Amino acid sequence: MPAFACAAFAACAALTSCGGSETASAPSSPPPSSPAPASSPSPTASLVDRSPSAEKLVLRWRRTGGFAGVGGPGSVPEFSLYSNGRVVVASAGQPQGKLTEYLLKPEAVRRLLDDARAAGLGRSHTVGSDRIADAMITVVTMDGATTRIIQAESQSGPEARFLKRLDPAAWPASDQAAKPKPYEPAKTAVLAGETAGTGTVKAWPLAPLGGGVREAGAVCTLAPARKVPATRPDVAWRSEGKTYSVRLRPLLPAESSCRDIT
Repeated sequence: MPAFACAAFAACAALTSCGGSETASAPSSPPPSSPAPASSPSPTASLVDRSPSAEKLVLRWRRTGGFAGVGGPGSVPEFSLYSNGRVVVASAGQPQGKLTEYLLKPEAVRRLLDDARAAGLGRSHTVGSDRIADAMITVVTMDGATTRIIQAESQSGPEARFLKRLDPAAWPASDQAAKPKPYEPAKTAVLAGETAGTGTVKAWPLAPLGGGVREAGAVCTLAPARKVPATRPDVAWRSEGKTYSVRLRPLLPAESSCRDIT
């Protein structure tokens, strides 16, 4: 009897319960394996969107300063890159107001933006000395950050080296989705200021020059680009009994108002 009881107890221990089931519990199934986490995408992977509605500015540089005071309010930036790969460039060799449009492939845009961050352009800082009078300053904006590179041609850091990547002449054809073409804006900002008008004075054919908003140090009105007459520094314009000097600023992609040009 004692031997029998011990054997029964051992058998019972192998079962779910000694007084219930006669079969052992099935071992619990191992938890399903979690899928391997997806590799982290490049921080710029989601920025390249070809749809016009998603077009936004992602990288820009402009030149300011110098004896002539270039890059003043309402001036056109030298380089603007947008999320859909469109690039608008103002070259020193082009006539005033004439811009060139490029279209980069998504992978080329991602490389540029990744390399810009690697060069430190994703954080606000200044490269060079602020004590140089009338210095030429290259101002780069990206990710809400502003980088000022003073006398860029004399700098050797990663920020100045990266600027060479933004020269379209250095872009291989394999990075471009289309051939370069003249940029054709839908609208132009007309920037007017009253003047004595002692030279040639013409009648302004569009909306009154004095009826706009104050932006970029002038009175700004918008007009369809195809209707804006050609202007010259030596020509003044008469509008509602007043005489104005006029300069033109084409609206760039993602710009829709006078406030945007500042």
